[in-house]
Amino acid sequence: MDVRHVDPLERLALLTGCAAEKLQVEGDLAILHRKLLGFFCSRKCPGSVIIQAYDLAVALRDAGVPVIGGFQAPIEQEVLTILLRGRQPVVWCPARAIPTRLSPEHKRAIADGRLLIISPFRARRPSDALARGRNHFVQALAAVSLVAHAALGGRTEQLAREWLSRADMLLTLDDPTNDNLVACGALPVSARRDTWPAEFAQLARPAHDSAQLPLFATK
Repeated sequence: MDVRHVDPLERLALLTGCAAEKLQVEGDLAILHRKLLGFFCSRKCPGSVIIQAYDLAVALRDAGVPVIGGFQAPIEQEVLTILLRGRQPVVWCPARAIPTRLSPEHKRAIADGRLLIISPFRARRPSDALARGRNHFVQALAAVSLVAHAALGGRTEQLAREWLSRADMLLTLDDPTNDNLVACGALPVSARRDTWPAEFAQLARPAHDSAQLPLFATK
């Protein structure tokens, strides 16, 4: 089925396997007409990766790359803060129901049409099980996924291996502590755009560029 002309909520349902009526949405669904970079990171990561992640977040912001993520781990939260200082779209998928109280920064970004919050969950608190489901949800919506760091033997590494086993493109930061991901087939990148493969670099194109329309075809 070509889902490009389906209602946005139905598109989400088709891609993620979540019934449209169960999806909570806050913000502009038109953001989903952009191809998105999925951003993931383990809760704990080495200092060298933290520095690279900050640099990458600034590069993504300055390049106008739309990013989707759960933004739950500490580094992910810092990346979200950096991205919200830019003008590019961001999609936040919490591993819980959408919070009833949003920060002024979130409210301002939603009002500006730059932030979309989506959740298929009703629980008021996140859990490991919900986080795993959320990560699959995010990866289903992303055109390209990037795992900044996956601790050896951890849940993030397990997810990365699963995605790579399906021949999905997966990027990681170019750091020796990510050799476990590179060995599985992940492509190392940095904040320098000359390290970005074409599929990644193209995410920075303007929204009116025909190559950006839309995400909801095939991966």
